[in-house]
Amino acid sequence: MNNEQEKELINDTNKEINEENPVAENEQTDNTVTFEEQKAEETPITLEQELAEAKDKYLRLYSDFENYKRRTAKERMELMMTANKEVLVSLIPVLDDFERALKAMEKATEVTAVKEGVELVSHKFKNTLNQKGLKEMESTNKVFDSELHEAITNIPAPNEDLKGKVVDTIEKGYLLNERVIRFAKVVVGE
Repeated sequence: MNNEQEKELINDTNKEINEENPVAENEQTDNTVTFEEQKAEETPITLEQELAEAKDKYLRLYSDFENYKRRTAKERMELMMTANKEVLVSLIPVLDDFERALKAMEKATEVTAVKEGVELVSHKFKNTLNQKGLKEMESTNKVFDSELHEAITNIPAPNEDLKGKVVDTIEKGYLLNERVIRFAKVVVGE
């Protein structure tokens, strides 16, 4: 027998079985429907489960992100509160020197010794600030620059070279790491 003959024989046998037992055919149909119904019922459960899992994942990610935002905000506040700690710690020795100078002035009889002590403290203070990136701005006899200077008043220039230049500095300006933190208050020659 070849394959075609085998297929015909199987089909004929199936037809005979179905004709003899019509209930079996209906049961097969019912089984098929039941299977399809079962499959249809499983699909929404699976989709509901997937939806629940997605919601759970979303809520967890959302809460993780909220916790991250709270933590970084707290860290930022702590950083701002302690940002100047390094500078202040470096200024404590200068403060100690000022206190010693004040005590020495109470007992001092010579003005030159007190003057030298104050100059030393001043020098130490300026060096400490320079180490932290603070620099004094040189303004006198420089061309007026509104990015660096604040003009308090204009006066007639004593000579032609000082026209448009800073004649006098009322209050020094300062740069911190090459950025202006205080503008120099100056008098400009016209």
